[in-house]
Amino acid sequence: MPELFDPLTLRGLTVRNRLWIAPMCQYSVFAEDGVPTDWHLVHLGQFATGGAGLVLTEATAVTPDGRISPRDTGIWTDEQAAAWSRIAAFLRSQGAAAGIQLGHAGRKGSTFPAWGSDDRGTVPMTAGGWQSVGPTDDPFGSLDAPAALDEAGITRVVTAFADAATRAVTAGFDVVEIHAAHGYLLHQFLSPLVNTRTDRYGGTLENRARFLLRVVEAVRAVLGDRVLLVRFSATDWAEGGWNQADTASVARWAADAGADFFDISTGGAVAGVEIPLSPGYQVPFATYVREHARVPVSAVGLITDPAEAEDIVRSGRADAVMIAREALRDPHFALRAASMSGVDDLVPGAYQRAPYPTGG
Repeated sequence: MPELFDPLTLRGLTVRNRLWIAPMCQYSVFAEDGVPTDWHLVHLGQFATGGAGLVLTEATAVTPDGRISPRDTGIWTDEQAAAWSRIAAFLRSQGAAAGIQLGHAGRKGSTFPAWGSDDRGTVPMTAGGWQSVGPTDDPFGSLDAPAALDEAGITRVVTAFADAATRAVTAGFDVVEIHAAHGYLLHQFLSPLVNTRTDRYGGTLENRARFLLRVVEAVRAVLGDRVLLVRFSATDWAEGGWNQADTASVARWAADAGADFFDISTGGAVAGVEIPLSPGYQVPFATYVREHARVPVSAVGLITDPAEAEDIVRSGRADAVMIAREALRDPHFALRAASMSGVDDLVPGAYQRAPYPTGG
């Protein structure tokens, strides 16, 4: 079995190791124009200098109304793509693969940012908010009701994903990830608890997956030899909801449509559910998808110990490990993990006078 610090090749891209940085929303575009700033350069750049194999951006909106909050990044304009290009270039210069997560918030959009504001819920249009959209006009929790997308609206979103992917290629990203998890628009269409449509985008699993598969096909068509990831929530944690068997089926279809790798998380579609949090609690879902869809996957979720990350890969439960909050606490988590594995070639030259002790 592979080790955590063995390279992984996807299409023509060889990622230097299997310890990757998951997308993490920053809510830090204070100009509210979607253009990433110096914050995003430094925030993401520290993970590349810290030894991660792949660094993924936060959920980056493909349209203005696809943002979660007004302070999200975007890639629906050339100006945004130009700002992303220097970030992608820096990540690659430090040996990491540069990845961008493309997303649309759907009915969970137009909300106040998670920090820096005392307000919660939907941002009113009078305060810079917008009309959110979804599979139906049913709201998420106490948020304002979305407008139901018609077929023309669905097609516009598919085109927006493809246009955003084209800009991502121009900006120099090696990897594009489609966000179909955490209760955002594509997950909303997948979940039978959210998608109660009666047209060809609702009902059967094939119909509920149609929107996502159109996005996968459209993005694959413009990526050339770039790597395409899809992020899934493998369960809604609710009776009658989206589950790991559905995820495995749709992951197989997405692979046939051109996706290369699958980033497995859970939850987010339904408000008020209880999620049994514990270290590595989502890893079994990644393993299930890997085994049943026969596709490569990453695992994520409260993985904070380098030895645990190593064991997940070595045991074959996942092909890579995504780190999120632990990377915020320790941006050089990968360097620390590498030292415990006896790997010493990740430390940047400027930091070689202060290596971690070999073995931990």
